[in-house]
Parts: sequence; C-alpha cells; structure tokens
Amino acid sequence: METNMKNNEGRSFWGRIVATLKKKRNKRILGGVVIFVGLILLFNMINDDVSPEGVSEGGRKRGEGVRIGIVLSQGGKGDKSFNDGAIAGLEKAKKELGITYKDIEILDDSQNRISLEFLAKDGCDLVIGVGGLVKDLVKETALKYPDTKFLLIDADYEGEETPKNVCAMRFKDHEGSYLAGVLAAGISKTKKVGFIGGMELPVIHRFEGGYKAGVESVPGAELYTSYVATDGSGFNNTDRGRELTFDFVSKGVDVVYTVAGNTGKGVFNAAESKGIKAIGVDSNQNWVKPGVIVASMFKKLDIAIYDACESVVDKRFPGGTTKIYGLSDGGVGLTDLDKLEEEEIEGISEKEQKVIKDMKDAIPQRVKKNVQKAKEGIIEGSIIVPDWSVEGKPE
Repeated sequence: METNMKNNEGRSFWGRIVATLKKKRNKRILGGVVIFVGLILLFNMINDDVSPEGVSEGGRKRGEGVRIGIVLSQGGKGDKSFNDGAIAGLEKAKKELGITYKDIEILDDSQNRISLEFLAKDGCDLVIGVGGLVKDLVKETALKYPDTKFLLIDADYEGEETPKNVCAMRFKDHEGSYLAGVLAAGISKTKKVGFIGGMELPVIHRFEGGYKAGVESVPGAELYTSYVATDGSGFNNTDRGRELTFDFVSKGVDVVYTVAGNTGKGVFNAAESKGIKAIGVDSNQNWVKPGVIVASMFKKLDIAIYDACESVVDKRFPGGTTKIYGLSDGGVGLTDLDKLEEEEIEGISEKEQKVIKDMKDAIPQRVKKNVQKAKEGIIEGSIIVPDWSVEGKPE
C-alpha cells in the first residue's frame, strides 16, 4: 500500500502519518504513534485524491488547494446507498470546484475517533463525519481542533450548542418515508409490509416513524419491524438482512423497506428470490435489482455535501448552525413512479430498463394518486408526519 500512496512531494503515505503526529512533540502523542498506525492499518482503504479534473490541465478553479476529508460509515463505498451518495457529492465538488478529497473506510465503529482526528491533523480544511454514530465524536474533535471546519451529516445537536466550527446537516427522512409507507401499503397484496433498520438510532427511528404513519394511513395495512444489530455492524450485514426478509415473508409480508445501508443488498436478494417487492433508501437503488425495488426514498446527500464544500471554498461556511433538507425543497422524496430517471438508464441494459418501466406502469393509478396527495398534504401542512428523532419512539 505504501508504494501506491504518495503525495505531491513524493513522501510515503505512512510517512505522512508519522510526520503529522510529530508536529505535536509530547509524550502522550508520540507514545501513541504505534497504536495510531496500527489502527490505521486496519482500515479497508484511505483514498487520497490529489488530481481534481481540470486543475492540472491549466483550468484553475476557485476550489484549488481546498482539501476535504470524510470518514464513511460502515459498508464503505459501493453500498449503492448512503456512502455512495456522499462520494457523489465530493466527486461533483472535485469536478466543478477543483477541491481534492480523502475518504476513509472503516472496519468497525471503534475507528471513527482516530479517523476524524487523523484528517484534522493532516490539514483538511473540512472534515466530514457521516451518521448519528459519530455525532459526539465530531463535536469532541471539533473542540480539539478549532481551526478546522467540520460537517456532521444526518444528525444534529438539538438541545446542545453546536460548536462554531461545525455545521450539522440532516434530512426530514420521516416525510419521505411517509410516502414510502403509502406506496408499500398501497401495492401490498397481503396488506402486510415490513421495515428493516440497521440499528436503534434516533435517525433510523425517524425513518421508521414516518413509514409507520404512511402505512397506517392505508386502511387494513399492517407493519412488521426488525432491526439488524445493536451497533454499526447492522449497516453492513447482508446475511442478516436476508434472514430478516425471509422471516417477514414467512409472516405474509410482501413489501419491505430497508434502512440499513449495505445490509440492504441482502434484503434485495431475498426479495428477488421470494418474488416480493422492496423499497430502497438514500439513493435511487431501483436499478440494483430491476423489477424488485419498486421505488427508493432518496435523500439528496450529494447536494448537501456539495453545498458544504462550496461554502468552504467561498469562505462562507455556516459554522454553529444546522441545515435541514425536506420534502418541500426536494431534499427527500420518492423516486419517480412513472418515468425512468437518470440512474435507471445509465449503466444497465435496455432490457433491464424495460423491466423497471414495466414495474412502474404496473403500480395502480389510485396508489400513485394517493402518494401524490400525501406529498402535497405534507408540503402544505395538512398532514403532520411524526418525527421520532425529536418526539422519541413510542414504547
């Protein structure tokens, strides 16, 4: 790995870690070098992106020299969901603004703290923590490195003061999940639908609460709920996702909404094998299993991260604040129930595209109208969707 990771000056990747640590010459830091490097070696990959498009070709962009670092949640890149959405935002900022970025993929949650601190010590202008699990760690690290800007994605510090060098961004997942519930209950032939969450967290409860309310708006519909694990591994356990889906099917469930990151792949595989439908999350996942994933509850994570990168480039970073994206501004929602979208066309065959289109056409018009009516009601305020991340999950 060392020979493949060089910075612009030719210094080895691991040499940079040691050099970064030596900037603070005290016994506590130097005594932790061996442990620090040992933990870093456990990471799946640290990707150091040093060549933004257009910059090296003479087209100087306003973000040249701005460095972004991100610690991805478990499951890493390739989850076709939350993490891939985050990377898409960084890739857009790289292409359009000229920033460079480094992403860290962790093996388990114990590596979050050291990863955030490494990026801050390494001189990143903005360090991004992804998911509610790193909420306290982002705050702790930000207070330790007041000259570095931090972005917390998918959580906030409600009831607490947000550090001046931290911006929190979250989404009204409950609003989009309400629509997913209306759709699931509407197309279910058994009137039994399922929800699979990665782990019990306020942000996942937000999804569950909105979905439950949407399901219950359809007379006679019944909801089954399961959680994968009690820690972050719940977002990267395809075997368990498959098992839970099989269990749902044995109870008559024929539509499953998965909010569990990479675990969703197991849910989709099980749904395909049993001939039931699934609903994806975070990104447009409809193309992952054409004909199986009837829709996805998207959140524009790519836009949120791009906006944050641009604010750093333009020196207007909104530190100390929380930005919220919802249904009214297109921050969350359901993928189109009629037309093929960009993600459903690129990279898949015409045959697979037709399967997706046929599936959309098979959704009853009354269900599509109910989903649209619910969307309008939420935006205008006639439908109030419970937010369990604020209100708490009912006992």
